[in-house]
Amino acid sequence: MQLRHLLLALTIVMIWGVNFAIIKLGLLQMSPLALGVARFALAAFPWVFFIKRPDVPFRLLAAYGLLMFAMQFGFLFTGMKLGMSAGLSSLVLQLHVFFTIGLSVILLGERPTAWQMGGAVLAFGGVGLVAANVGGDVTLAGLMLLIAAAASWGGGNIVSKRISQKSSTVNVLGLVVWGSLFALPPLAVVAMVLDPENFVSSFTGLDWVSAGAIAYIVYLSTLFCFAAWSRLLGLYPVSTVAPFTLLVPVFGFLGSAVLLGEPLQGWKLAASSLVIAGLCVNLFGPRLFAMRRVNLGR
Repeated sequence: MQLRHLLLALTIVMIWGVNFAIIKLGLLQMSPLALGVARFALAAFPWVFFIKRPDVPFRLLAAYGLLMFAMQFGFLFTGMKLGMSAGLSSLVLQLHVFFTIGLSVILLGERPTAWQMGGAVLAFGGVGLVAANVGGDVTLAGLMLLIAAAASWGGGNIVSKRISQKSSTVNVLGLVVWGSLFALPPLAVVAMVLDPENFVSSFTGLDWVSAGAIAYIVYLSTLFCFAAWSRLLGLYPVSTVAPFTLLVPVFGFLGSAVLLGEPLQGWKLAASSLVIAGLCVNLFGPRLFAMRRVNLGR
């Protein structure tokens, strides 16, 4: 990977990691669903008028917007509001990898490997350690909603796979923009039904911190990062680009410590180690094992 592309990949995962602390800042004044509506409204408009709708079935595009955006971020923002620190949120959300594997077994008939199962055990062990420390900056309700967000992301990944099977030339940025459009109605309806007063007051009393958080989440974390990530995936194999996402929780914890003053207790580091170890086993295990067999066979 060229140096400029390496720096771009690191910039993207840094933005994604710090994004969790920015979300926490936005939630100081805004309700979770209002923040979600603001995010997807600005991610959709005015871009839907200039970016062609992806050439995929309407039902798949709607399912992608519902799972990947409306449900994932509705659960994520609400879970963080109800009691999950930014650093831990960035960590627990990485379980989407294993929910994707589980759903692919159930819905697509794929067979999990021993490496995937071992990685899942390690990662969920880390989440179990988080659950064992409920209290303070971790609540059971917040943790369960973060797990639901990870499961929604996993479902969105299955829909993404279906979309790629229908068309091999889908514009990722177009998918994000049009998926955001489809995410708007369900989020807005749920917000107006469950918490109309706070939904409206979130916009009438918008301060500069919340406005800055929205701008960061929409224009940096969503539009810029997805477009740049898509560019990297077009230049290099997935196996070269995907490992960089392992750094998202690292930047998540650093960002929460610097911007929010969140402490890094020993149990958080232990839980992070288990989750990241599980991701590494899932991502690198088969390759390292194959290399070892080749070396032994020489």
